[in-house]
Amino acid sequence: MAGGTHRLPTWQLFVVAVVIWSTTWHAILYQLAHTTPEFGVALRFGLAGALVLVFAAWRGDRLRCTPREHALLALQGVFMYSLSYLCVYHAEKHVPSGLVAVGYSASPLVNGVGAWLLWRTPINARFLIGGALCVFGVTLIFWPEFARVAHGDRMTLGAAFTVGAVLLSSVGNLAATRNATHQLPFWPALGWGMVYGAALSFIVVVADGQPLTLPSAAAWWLSLAYLAVAGSVIAFACFLALQQRVGPGAASTVGVMTPVLALVVSALFEGFRPVALTWLGVVLAVAGNALILAPRLRTVSARAAG
Repeated sequence: MAGGTHRLPTWQLFVVAVVIWSTTWHAILYQLAHTTPEFGVALRFGLAGALVLVFAAWRGDRLRCTPREHALLALQGVFMYSLSYLCVYHAEKHVPSGLVAVGYSASPLVNGVGAWLLWRTPINARFLIGGALCVFGVTLIFWPEFARVAHGDRMTLGAAFTVGAVLLSSVGNLAATRNATHQLPFWPALGWGMVYGAALSFIVVVADGQPLTLPSAAAWWLSLAYLAVAGSVIAFACFLALQQRVGPGAASTVGVMTPVLALVVSALFEGFRPVALTWLGVVLAVAGNALILAPRLRTVSARAAG
């Protein structure tokens, strides 16, 4: 496998993705303050895709793809870099970001089940128990937010967008796993996927008649740069490299640990104050994460040693 991310140890790929994505939940709020979700997603992944393709060209990677390869990358990009993120951005307009994070804690289970349905990838009791612990743990972490949210149309709509985001993201993850078996060049595949995702979001912007004006707020520009470079290029490169090594189910535990570290970000910048239930949830989420990921990491380490 080519690319700098593939030379990193598995645990470093995991840590980089978690650290970056734990802060992007907060950065998205600066985008939503000035632009529509569709325009924000389109700009984020359009910029990220262009940067990745320029980097791939500098590396001398093959940028030209066959029509079949473009179709495969478009499938991955539409789900992973457009539809799922449109749901995330819309969900954060209706419900607290913690609720969206809780939804993503189900990613390991959804991806693992999806891989089993498509390719009969084995699922054992350890995986199911670990996934259940993750979901329960992160639910406890954000239980005070659940208690503060009043039931109603906004709650229902936000929950629907959250479920949609998790399911659509799972389709993108599974497509990325299948694309890796076709030996598509890593960086060009990442770049073209993001371009296709951005293109779909731009189509939605134009079709809906949304304004194409760029805000002047410095916070918006800084958050866009962070979301595109760190949150998209670097984090996705690490995540997809991790996914190729340990599989879509185990790699999705990034989505479990991310809200745990996001608590620190909330405490620093949003006035969040953890309670005893929060710490219990952290312990359960970390335990579930270790239960799912540790056996596969040992297998990868053993193969590397051999």
